[in-house]
Amino acid sequence: MADQTHTAEKRAILYRMVMPDHICPYGLKARALLRRKGYQVDDRWITTRAEQEAFKAEHDVKTTPQTFIGGKRIGGYDDLRRFFGLRVKDPAATSYTPVVAVFAVAALIALAIGQLTGTPWLDGMTLARFVSLSMILLAMLKLQDVDRFATMFLGYDLLARRWVPYAYLYPFAQLGAGVLMLAGVLTWLSAPVALFIGAIGATSIYRTVYVEKRTLKCACVGGGNNVPLGFVSLIEDLSMAGMALWMGIAALTGAMT
Repeated sequence: MADQTHTAEKRAILYRMVMPDHICPYGLKARALLRRKGYQVDDRWITTRAEQEAFKAEHDVKTTPQTFIGGKRIGGYDDLRRFFGLRVKDPAATSYTPVVAVFAVAALIALAIGQLTGTPWLDGMTLARFVSLSMILLAMLKLQDVDRFATMFLGYDLLARRWVPYAYLYPFAQLGAGVLMLAGVLTWLSAPVALFIGAIGATSIYRTVYVEKRTLKCACVGGGNNVPLGFVSLIEDLSMAGMALWMGIAALTGAMT
């Protein structure tokens, strides 16, 4: 008897959209979550828009999928996660995850290049590759929507506020400097460019965050993100400027010897 009660408690009915031109991804996620939690899922498909509208009207809901457990409506996918005590992401919440992902990928690529070229993993060249690759990846994200990036960038960059075209040129300058630094060519060009944009960026961020005490989102990974403007963004620009300065000095020293 106890086993039968337990089995009954672990049954769920899931209504989700499955159409020739659309299979609801949240319905698939809800089904997978229920199964992970040990539920037997009565998977009921909504196969037309008319069926969906009728279902929403009948149950007074705005979206599908919808999950029912023990005769009680739990709700959509986010509601189901809350039901199981799982975290539900707030789309408006700030997060450093995009920046961490860029830096992690840049570090892995830098280490892979070191392995391919037979150079030590942890030396000055690896660090230089890491900074260059970070610049390239960050520029790539900005170039996905330059206008959106520029709009966010204008909120805090000192030079862009005085000369708006700089906000549109910045991703190209960052990409070009990063590629040249990674290739180790035209240091006379890449180092000054990286030093200039890094110094201006660091100064702008320091003034905005620590002097003016404003709370803004950073445009470092493009315009469509919730990365907070602050310490991480400041370190990014200081690293870019510092690496440019180091490479410039190394190039001058090599030319003099």
